[in-house]
Amino acid sequence: MNFPLFLAKRITTKSNRTFSKLIVRVAIAGIMLGLTIMILAIAVLRGFKSEVIEKQRGFSGDIVLFQFDLNPAYDNTPFLLNDSIREKLSAIPFVKTIQPFATKPGIIKANEEIEGVVLKGIDKTYNQEFIASILTEGKPIDFSDEENVNSQILISNYLANRLNLKLGDDFLMYFIQEPLRKRKFTIVGIFNQGAEEIDKTFVIGNLGLIQRLNDWGADTVGGYEVMLNSFSSLNESKTQINDALPIELRSLSVVEYYPEVFQWLDLLDVNTEVILFLMVLVAVINMISALLIMILERTQMIGILKALGFSNGGIRRVFLYNATYLIGYGLLLGNLMGLGFCLIQSQTKFIKLDQASYYVDHVPISIGFSDIIFLNLGTLVVCLLVLLIPSGLVSRISPVKAIGFK
Repeated sequence: MNFPLFLAKRITTKSNRTFSKLIVRVAIAGIMLGLTIMILAIAVLRGFKSEVIEKQRGFSGDIVLFQFDLNPAYDNTPFLLNDSIREKLSAIPFVKTIQPFATKPGIIKANEEIEGVVLKGIDKTYNQEFIASILTEGKPIDFSDEENVNSQILISNYLANRLNLKLGDDFLMYFIQEPLRKRKFTIVGIFNQGAEEIDKTFVIGNLGLIQRLNDWGADTVGGYEVMLNSFSSLNESKTQINDALPIELRSLSVVEYYPEVFQWLDLLDVNTEVILFLMVLVAVINMISALLIMILERTQMIGILKALGFSNGGIRRVFLYNATYLIGYGLLLGNLMGLGFCLIQSQTKFIKLDQASYYVDHVPISIGFSDIIFLNLGTLVVCLLVLLIPSGLVSRISPVKAIGFK
């Protein structure tokens, strides 16, 4: 029979000491709230990073390939990947698709308003799944309509509001070149990507139109977007892609393409680490306080056990078993509360955000089973290791003095 465990259960469930019960409840509440906040911090961090990263890579790909130019601009330097280079790139692990595109700056004039934009041209091989997911009205570019495909265009909610345009409206777009050219477009879709620097800059149209405006060949493009199967392989894949590219071409990852966004996400990592540290610290302090009070209130019991020959190590285990039960109870309640909040937010999205500032219009939630295990085990282990120090107070208690202690 494990006597320390038996005794720990007795003093945990059968105790009638009012003051220690209050302290124990405060300690349990501290652990519960600490774990709840840690779960929410991890879930919100994971959700934010996942949503923002998917938005950036969905619009621009994971890695962008373009002609090396000392003066990079939206008006691309044309090039073409030959078949041998494409085969090398496609053979790289994690490479999912290689999609051609081109960009060309222009000026939209509509309803007495003028706005400078960048036309992003795509072709029928381009995967429009992400574009379809961010459309608020209309549909993606219809490349099967060869007669009207050059006049189809997608604009953002931001630009539609600025220019007083709606779905189905026509407008003129001027391209600054020699000679000056203008084209009439019809809005077939309105999107909301969520990142203001993208929404206020880009419109989406047919790649063939940019090729005609620039007098390029049918196979010549401004760049290629490489989409990977896994974002976690970004750095490794970029290195392999660079090795396969000729010297006149270069690549930029989505992290390098939007450095401000990813620097902001890195700051979120730091904030979350600080929150986790503070919550564990609060839980540890609460448990130390509770354990010390329980030891002091059980001084007579400790003296009797020592007089009966029970070792200091055995008595320490009694209080550590007791602390483990209390920590476990607090963790159980913390899991229920934290995961409950996560479930409610993921289903209802009742906590809203300013999309212009946070890239999303609600607090996104994403948390894995491994995160829950890590938080629970980490909190339990840290608390128990720290509690070894105050439990050492047992060895300093004299049996003679303790039995007469009141």
